[in-house]
Amino acid sequence: MAGQGSGGNVIAALASLFIPGLGQLLQGRLLMAIFMFVFAALLWFILLGWIIHLWSILDAARFKPRR
Repeated sequence: MAGQGSGGNVIAALASLFIPGLGQLLQGRLLMAIFMFVFAALLWFILLGWIIHLWSILDAARFKPRR
């Protein structure tokens, strides 16, 4: 079972680096992916989207599936 720091999380974090929410989508977390993408897009209009963008990267990297 893949855990924090696994190759899958690294790929998900790299995907979120390019598009917020893409890493969550790769991990199968559709609602979180939609939230990250929409919220980042909305906040980029007031130049605060980078906050959600970073949160998306860290969330994908630190994700641990429930057992």
